[in-house]
Amino acid sequence: MERILLAYDGGEPARRALETAAALALAFRASLSVVSVVPVGPDGTPTEPWDGGEAHARELHEAQRALAEHGLHVDLLEPIGDPALTIERIAAEGGFDTIVVGSRGLSALDCVLRGSVSEHVVAHTTATVVVTH
Repeated sequence: MERILLAYDGGEPARRALETAAALALAFRASLSVVSVVPVGPDGTPTEPWDGGEAHARELHEAQRALAEHGLHVDLLEPIGDPALTIERIAAEGGFDTIVVGSRGLSALDCVLRGSVSEHVVAHTTATVVVTH
């Protein structure tokens, strides 16, 4: 492990993913970047009015502070797009060999209606993916 990408949205699964990513980065002396994707629909408008850029900026700075407590300095990424596809693209373009993401524990219906970011990333990336529960 040399380059780790942490997908972070501020929720409890993401906080568990943050702790896992921190432990891995320290153990392997790997670089760590944190991504929080501002979700937009196909027409480019936010999918949820409360889930815009300001919320994601706060989440990224929350992650940065928590990781600094572990002695880690991280790069912050705040792209706009479909979260699953954007994480997949950033991992490939950035040469990340590991992705850490939390599982939301969606119901079967939620997975059908909204899809699962963690399931998509596991299925579509060549990086090692660690899914925390």
